[in-house]
Amino acid sequence: MARGQRPRGSRAIALAAPTHADSVAAWIVRYLEHQRVTGLKAHSWQRVHDDLARFNAWCAERAIDSPREISKPVLERYQRHLFHYRRADGRPLAAGSQVRELMRIKHWFRWLVRGNHLPSNPASELELPRAPKRYLPHVLTPAEVETILAEPDVGTALGLRDRALLEVLYSTGLRRMELVNLSVFDVSFTRGTVFVRQGKGAKDRIVPIGERALAWLTRYLDEVRTAFVVDPNEAGLFLTHEGRRPTLEYVTALVRTYVKRAGIDKPGACHLFRHAAATAMLENGADIRYIQAMLGHAALNTTQVYTHVSIGALKAIHAATHPGAKLARKTEGSTPDRDEPTPAA
Repeated sequence: MARGQRPRGSRAIALAAPTHADSVAAWIVRYLEHQRVTGLKAHSWQRVHDDLARFNAWCAERAIDSPREISKPVLERYQRHLFHYRRADGRPLAAGSQVRELMRIKHWFRWLVRGNHLPSNPASELELPRAPKRYLPHVLTPAEVETILAEPDVGTALGLRDRALLEVLYSTGLRRMELVNLSVFDVSFTRGTVFVRQGKGAKDRIVPIGERALAWLTRYLDEVRTAFVVDPNEAGLFLTHEGRRPTLEYVTALVRTYVKRAGIDKPGACHLFRHAAATAMLENGADIRYIQAMLGHAALNTTQVYTHVSIGALKAIHAATHPGAKLARKTEGSTPDRDEPTPAA
């Protein structure tokens, strides 16, 4: 896939051609067309397609031919199938992945009922697995970020481009899709902002960008980008040496390369910079609601995952306010209590 990516570890399955107008596949095709018409973005559409195609294949293996034949017990069987499913490497599907697939099926049935194509929704009472709360065990420290940023060889055209790209990721906290979709006209150097067009959820937003990132962007635009341009109508901010916007996979591989070169053994790539930006801002006193707006989160509870890693600020508040945070210092000549530890010199 060029821009969109299917979930990590999942396997693409082509949707079987409908055998008749009332088949499961036929109604999935109609639903997918409805999703396109109502504006679902291409990469999200592909993920819905893949999940429903897997469900259709499972139904076909069991001779389930029409949505009318699917009951709650049938869906519970599919739920058990997802729970026991193992990838080629033996790993199970994460609880979050199971929930995602079942939610796609629930939305499909909801659409069928709303359109009067089914009299009732067999998925309405389906109990979803409890996905564990998300947390971020691997977050780059500011020092680690600086180490990575220093890796590109800015004496070369590609190195200068890469430094500017990494600086923008760290300064803005953009998702890689949002970075790839940036055009040269989306950056306001006078206002110090980046206009994110059709971010996650097909929503536009304006994000601040720091002076250092703008300085590297200026160098990239003045010294490098014109050498990459093949099509004068291509407005992409970051271009490959072939003059095209990079794919999502290209950006991931590029960022991951610099993380490894820096000797940092933490999984992830682009999202490492997104996490690092949010965590650093939170620890330095930013209100979580401003971070929510910057990251483009629809719900505050999505942003609150960063409170689990901003331990630095919490430790400082604990030390300043908790009565038992520090050992009592004895005056000279006094004798400490037998059970009270004595601070090291």
